[in-house]
Parts: sequence; structure tokens; C-alpha cells
Amino acid sequence: MTSEPETSIQRSANMARIRGVDTSPELRLRKALWHAGLRFRLNMRIEGVRPDLVFKGRRIAVFVDGCFWHGCPLHYVKPRTKTEFWAMKLAANTSRDRIQTRLLLEKGWIVLRYWEHELNDDLSRVVQEISILHTDPSIYQAEARKVVTRVCQANPGGTIENWIIEDLLEKEVSIIEARSRRAKRN
Repeated sequence: MTSEPETSIQRSANMARIRGVDTSPELRLRKALWHAGLRFRLNMRIEGVRPDLVFKGRRIAVFVDGCFWHGCPLHYVKPRTKTEFWAMKLAANTSRDRIQTRLLLEKGWIVLRYWEHELNDDLSRVVQEISILHTDPSIYQAEARKVVTRVCQANPGGTIENWIIEDLLEKEVSIIEARSRRAKRN
């Protein structure tokens, strides 16, 4: 049985149902941290920012970023419809991530950002990293975090896209990477 392609109305309704909190990657991380004996706060606003998890006493803020919503350089896929809307959405999300990360770092917080695929691929490594920093926050060093900020068509009607990849902390200049994309399915 073949399914009919989604209409833009159906697709819009599906996208509107995607939650921004209590996502399955967040829930997996929370459960694993709880089993590791780490206690955290949820829905806590710090410095005007609302991280996914907060270890208040240790001043650790943890964010779980979806690969699509936050521009993962490995898994982001540029939507084929409403490209202008999605380009603005990606730019707004990565800009907000940059501002929030900088603000928390300037206020003395440890900021940990994990891609959803990191939690799927190696949850135990993530839990171990958080656990080590929880035990000894003095060893923390902010790391570069690459994000896709824009995707532009390299050749009109073609399958080559230029991906603009930047460091969230702006320690490095942006990278332009040409990537091939499969032709649209009919």
C-alpha cells in the first residue's frame, strides 16, 4: 500500500504538533541522569533563559537541541517547501542559541548543548560527561559548536547546496560547504 504525499496543510498540522519540551531525547536524558543519581531542575528560568535541565548548585545549564530545529551540521535537511519561512526559522533559532549560550557563559554558568543524535548514539557518554562536570565543575572549558545557519542553492534547479556552518561561540570564521542533494521524489 502506497501512501499519498502529504499536502501542505497536513504537513503544517504535523509540524505544529511537535513539542518543544518533554521531547523523547530530553526524556531519555532525564531518565538516565536520574538513574545516575544526578538531581536537576526543569522549567527553571536563569538569566532570562530556560534550559532543558538545570543543576542550580553547580551552575550547569543543559540544552538538548533537535537536529532539524537547531541546524545540526550532520543531520539538518533543508525543507523543499516554504524555504523562506524555514530559512528565517533556522536563522532565528541559531541566533537565539548563540545569544543564550553567550549570556549564560558571561554570567558564570557551564553551558552544555547536545544534539538529539548524540543522545541516540551514545547516551552513556553524555551522562558520564555531565556527571564528571557535576562532580568537578572547575574542569569545564567551553567548546566550539558547529551549527548550520543558512543553506543556499548553489545552482538554480540543481542538486548542489551551499551550507553556511558557523561556530555558536564565534571563535572561528564560518565555513561554506557544498553538498549534493538527491533530486526531489515525484
